[in-house]
Amino acid sequence: MPFIYGNRRQALLFPPYLEDYISADDPVRVYDAFVEQLAFASLGISLATDQVGAPPYDPKAMLKLLVYGYAYGIRSSRKLEQAVHHNLSFIWLVGGLKPDFKTIAEFRRGHREALADILGQCVRVCLKLNLIAGNTLFVDGTKISANASRHKNLSAEKAAQLLAGAEARIQAILAEAEACDQAEADQESLVHLPEELRQAKSRQAKMQAVIKELEAQGEKSLNLTDRDCRMMTTRRGTVTGYNLQAVVDDQNGLLVHTEVVDAATDRGQFVPQIEAAHEALGGKCKTACGDSGYADTSALKTLEDQGITVIVPSQEQARHRPQENPFGKDKFVYDGKREGYICPQGHFLRYRKTDRKLRQITYQITSAVLCRECPHFGVCTQSEQGRSIVRLVDEATKEVLAARFASAEGQAVYQRRQARVEHPFGHLKQDLGMRTFLLRGLKGVAAEAGLWAVGFNLKRMITLVGTPELLRAWQPA
Repeated sequence: MPFIYGNRRQALLFPPYLEDYISADDPVRVYDAFVEQLAFASLGISLATDQVGAPPYDPKAMLKLLVYGYAYGIRSSRKLEQAVHHNLSFIWLVGGLKPDFKTIAEFRRGHREALADILGQCVRVCLKLNLIAGNTLFVDGTKISANASRHKNLSAEKAAQLLAGAEARIQAILAEAEACDQAEADQESLVHLPEELRQAKSRQAKMQAVIKELEAQGEKSLNLTDRDCRMMTTRRGTVTGYNLQAVVDDQNGLLVHTEVVDAATDRGQFVPQIEAAHEALGGKCKTACGDSGYADTSALKTLEDQGITVIVPSQEQARHRPQENPFGKDKFVYDGKREGYICPQGHFLRYRKTDRKLRQITYQITSAVLCRECPHFGVCTQSEQGRSIVRLVDEATKEVLAARFASAEGQAVYQRRQARVEHPFGHLKQDLGMRTFLLRGLKGVAAEAGLWAVGFNLKRMITLVGTPELLRAWQPA
């Protein structure tokens, strides 16, 4: 059976216009239409054509290139340059423009704040199309490596050691130069400060600056390549990176808000992420859900006080097999009238002190003798001062949250959380391979997160609505 062969010398009749190369329902047209209807003025990107100097590339075309590239995992400026030469959809999208990689990189670097803000306008588009309800929001975070080696991290102790070494080397070089000058005192001096001295002084100045910066920021370590990244623990080990926070809407799994933070854990992030999502939505959600990494009762109480139903498990609830303790805190009965606890043996633990910083109240047995004479001494407590119980100032809120999470309704919402919030992260890492940021600094990584989030939402919208419907919705009036 013969093969089918190609023929490079076959005469072809190509369409006369670039527009004809892309079909009417090609998904690339969605990215084109989305960028066309953006409010560039609110993004801080000027579209003025009367600028002084050499004419720049059309900002709309450059933004389309970045959004479309990030949506399909093409982030490198060199790969984007290659795409506008060889990839037909990219060629059509930018109208045949051929910016080089330096121009692409400069546009991305110069518009980092704008790129981070595009998601806000995308959310408003989704609201108009009824693709985002804003009733139930899920929050989660994932670690993304920074474009910096962990070996470039310096602690204050290590910086002090390097500083001492640099200063010692400077003194040795100066002593060597002095000895040489004395030996050749009757000759014309041919001795000059060597290059090694200049390098040693440079190291000295750099270490002094690092130590000063660490003291000013109160940080334990500092990365010399990317000052904003932090050491973080991931499943792949300890890396220098950032914590990417995302808020996902329950209705269709679309992203409402993203933020890249330098916090190594999720603790303390739940409330600011939900509040930022409220700002993007123009209103408050009814239910907010997160995993046990966000368990901070005093912070969650601020949302509860606003009438928002919070579903976040405690660290104890997150353990699938909680350890049964016959003398655990749950076996002690709180007496609100007497403001104290009653132990399983019927003895009273009275108020002792309040830690306002930790927002904790400590209760202790009225007499240590009662504990020491108790048959369960050594099991219930080994303290000579007797058993004590720590209760949060917001313990009542903690109990409400625990009961809500354990309820059937709470479990149903929490199960949906995993399906919704893991989808964008899985797409980000597995499909797009975005496990390391290309840009550096918080502004740079925020720009990349914004581009990824918009790309994800647009691909999701194409799946939900379809290209023709989206294009009709975005047709100019």
